[in-house]
Amino acid sequence: MEAIGNKMSDGMTIDQDGLIEYLQQKGRLAPEIARLAYQAISDAAPNIRQLSNRRDRHQMRILEAFHEERVSDYHLGITTGYGYGDSARETLDAIAGRILFAESALLREQFVSGTHAIATALFGILRPGDEMLSATGTPYDTLWEVIGLGDRPSAGSLREFGVAYRQVELTESGELNPEAILENLRSNTRLVSFQRSRGYSLRPALSAQAIGQVCQAIHKLRPDVVCFVDNCYGELVEDEEPTSLGADLMAGSLIKNLGGGLAPTGGYIAGRDDLVQLAATRLTAPGIGAHVGSSPGGRRLFFQGLFLAPQVVFEALSGAVFAARLFELLGFEVTPSFDSPRSDIIQAITLGNAERVVAFCQGLQKACPVDGHVVPQPAPMPGYADPVIMAGGTFIQGSTSELSVDAPMRPPFAVYFQGGLSQTFVRIGALSAAQTLFERNLLP
Repeated sequence: MEAIGNKMSDGMTIDQDGLIEYLQQKGRLAPEIARLAYQAISDAAPNIRQLSNRRDRHQMRILEAFHEERVSDYHLGITTGYGYGDSARETLDAIAGRILFAESALLREQFVSGTHAIATALFGILRPGDEMLSATGTPYDTLWEVIGLGDRPSAGSLREFGVAYRQVELTESGELNPEAILENLRSNTRLVSFQRSRGYSLRPALSAQAIGQVCQAIHKLRPDVVCFVDNCYGELVEDEEPTSLGADLMAGSLIKNLGGGLAPTGGYIAGRDDLVQLAATRLTAPGIGAHVGSSPGGRRLFFQGLFLAPQVVFEALSGAVFAARLFELLGFEVTPSFDSPRSDIIQAITLGNAERVVAFCQGLQKACPVDGHVVPQPAPMPGYADPVIMAGGTFIQGSTSELSVDAPMRPPFAVYFQGGLSQTFVRIGALSAAQTLFERNLLP
């Protein structure tokens, strides 16, 4: 069968792509979609080569961390009970600290999610009468009840414990507003929080450099204020992390970037040692802190996931670059654009109406290895303000490092596409979503 669509708009011809060829032979990809997919592959190639350079640097850093901490076979086994003297736990913490440019780290399977890790850090630091100031406007939906936003504070929220909350909005272009942040520091402001990723918004992800510069300005004026970063989706995307540039503490999930697609659960907190220890006492109890916590299932997948994290992040980013270009060529608004710098692994695609959102998610679900037969529908979800539709048949439940898409059912009806264990897998998902939109006559 003669290849369709391997002629680029600039006259350049590329080699036949095995995936596109296969899908066409099976009648599962329209010629119109195939032509644009070839164009996207060609356009994305230079950006993907740049991403591979960063992957290689991070991979070497992590290998060095494993060598410096003398990782051995006995670190991969199980521990039980209290976990006293568990050198595997301590070694894993030390490696995470090195990877994240932090004095100390708390990497634990006892964290059930990134939200849990963030909440643990906040409750560990903040006390009644303190104020938390968000430097990035309204936080991600799952933190609303942690903070106690709304008319009535949730049971056990920061607000119920007497912690005040205010926020500073981002600029119209979605950037930090350093002047407004400094002006809004009050005598009881104890912590300034930054959400690195875009969450359910179309603003750009914040770079580690941008966050670090504001943290430095805050510390110059108020050395006592803690700069905290919700680092979910951002780990290893850039050359540095916020903790190497001025942030005091950050937290995230292990079923996102740092787990390498293998960690079965967990999260981390990393930064200044005294702050990490405060968080540890909240995770366990005062007097116990970071000194306990066994691993009945063993920590092999956590060590292995950390080691593979640079490659998995690269695959996710490479797939996102392709998806951005493909859907841009299909006539949709995307952020970031395929050739823009990236500070997280999320690709936002604005589809414009609910019917397209549902079609996109159902198309991606068909490309998943687990539950590929399931047809996702919007539904209320705990911690979210609007009905949400989620797609992603993952080997680890809810793992956004594998491949998933979710979207709140509200204007501007954008989907948030993230993860991917291989860029080929991401391309399969993106092409399946595009084909579903095409078959339902929902393309612009």
